[in-house]
Amino acid sequence: MTDEIEAVRDLVIRFMRNEVVPFMDGFEARGEFPRDLIGRAGELGLYGAVFPESVGGSNMGFLAAAVIQEEMARHDPRFASCNNQQGSTCPMSIYAAATPDQVMKYVPDILAGKSIGMMALTESGSGSDAAGAMKTVARRDGDVYRINGQKMWASIANQTDVGILLAKTDPEAGARGVSAFIVEPKKYPGFTAEPIDTLLSKSFRTNIVYLDDFVVPVENRLAGEGDGFKVIMQSLQLGRLMVAGKALGTARACFDDAVGYANERVVRGQPIGRFQMIQADIAEMAVAIEASSALVYKAANAMDESQPSNRISSLAKFHASQTAKFCADKAAQIFGGYGLAREYRVSWLKAYADHYFNGEGSANVQKILIAEDALGYKEADRHHGKTGLRDVRKDDVADELVAS
Repeated sequence: MTDEIEAVRDLVIRFMRNEVVPFMDGFEARGEFPRDLIGRAGELGLYGAVFPESVGGSNMGFLAAAVIQEEMARHDPRFASCNNQQGSTCPMSIYAAATPDQVMKYVPDILAGKSIGMMALTESGSGSDAAGAMKTVARRDGDVYRINGQKMWASIANQTDVGILLAKTDPEAGARGVSAFIVEPKKYPGFTAEPIDTLLSKSFRTNIVYLDDFVVPVENRLAGEGDGFKVIMQSLQLGRLMVAGKALGTARACFDDAVGYANERVVRGQPIGRFQMIQADIAEMAVAIEASSALVYKAANAMDESQPSNRISSLAKFHASQTAKFCADKAAQIFGGYGLAREYRVSWLKAYADHYFNGEGSANVQKILIAEDALGYKEADRHHGKTGLRDVRKDDVADELVAS
């Protein structure tokens, strides 16, 4: 960790402690979306870490981005819920495949928190076969596409200004028939988002999205017809790192709370932290967190150095999500019955640990990718440098604008 990265960590800690944590319970109680807080995070550059300054980013790098996710989730994973939409998969897809003018139109406002982003990929019947089993269809109608179908688990789709939506332009072609679109639900008809009742945030809702002849201009298609799967896979590589960072932060939150409670709770005249069974749990949590942090930071460093990183990001995401679930369970055991009381956040941190276990590719999907690479069946990094899409580390958009 360089001094610059530690300075970023300190910035996030101050922001979360002073401007987010004191107010999030109020937003949750009201079910209110904290748009102004998102704008403040954008103003501080917390969503633009991996993006160049030419598009409104802060160009701090992937390691800085992972640390930002970690500290946001450590202090309040509810507020960290929108980080992938604001600083990862949504703006990354646009940066990678849109025209230079579209990049400049949409990406700076998303990174600044002025526009709320979205990624609509998953469907109720597709799950881990998101592209192959996709049923949503985009039909060309003159200078627009009309999209029909449904999406599931579209985070903050009920608040979005601009997002990425995947649909099939060739329903018979499987994953090769999937196209990606920049969508503006508040501008065009046919888009309805319905929040799903979950154990997660009441302010940052995940949604079912109903698409009824939803209008998307042809120029808002990313890359060519059938290139959607390529676009989303490049973005999901960054998305996995971001989820890994949030899982690591949530594990640290569980650890912090467990250590604090073990030193405060007195049984038979001494803190329960003096009992060896509690110490065993604390030790196991500490070891798991250190191992996950090494993998998360290694994956981030690989991305910063433009090294092949699909495999290492899957390793990091798998291990960190396992660690988050493990630490959430251990913390609940240490709290005993109080682990069910809402006055203690361990009562709801477990829901976020479960969420990270599935988000941006389930644990089983990560295991398949890792195992097939190890067995020599399918190299995890076989597409590195071959997508033909822009690389955010090279600031291609700025070069294109200068050339034009």
